[in-house]
Amino acid sequence: MILSFIFAAVDDGQAAGRAIALGVGGGLGAVGAGVGIGIIFGKVIESVTRQPEMRDEITSIQWLGFALTEACFFYGLVAGLIAFFL
Repeated sequence: MILSFIFAAVDDGQAAGRAIALGVGGGLGAVGAGVGIGIIFGKVIESVTRQPEMRDEITSIQWLGFALTEACFFYGLVAGLIAFFL
């Protein structure tokens, strides 16, 4: 029974490659976004503790960086979906 699953997976190699592309595209995008967001918020905390009077300006820049980092995740997810369906 296990051999039938193995042979079915070998015959359907294109679908397996597409699934791997989707997983890698979404997974690496999520890892990159997670690391980027962690760095952004860590640096914001560090900069606000050094210059508390600049908190409002730093916070606005923080949200811009957060949005751009999340956009990178969605680009990776979309690239994985395109590779999966095309």
